[in-house]
Amino acid sequence: MANMKALSVLLAFLVISMLATEAFAGQNLYGNGSLKPNQCYGRCSQRCSETRKRHDCMFFCMKCCRTCLCVPPGTYANKEVCPCYNNWKTKRGTSKCP
Repeated sequence: MANMKALSVLLAFLVISMLATEAFAGQNLYGNGSLKPNQCYGRCSQRCSETRKRHDCMFFCMKCCRTCLCVPPGTYANKEVCPCYNNWKTKRGTSKCP
């Protein structure tokens, strides 16, 4: 009888664990389309927090975020997690997004 209870608890834990993994796997924390437009300001503020040209950084970051619905984590680099943000270039071929 005790073995059946232990087996039931183990089985319940396994099912809950699988459901939680499946639920979190569907969440896209970064990447194209991971944000809603109203989340751009907060993410861009964090992205541009260490730059000297904050106004310019915010302008371009907001433009990129509204188009890509994505802002890479951190204040620099990590652009590979947001392909749209990473690949948007100026006429000169430099990155449009900070």
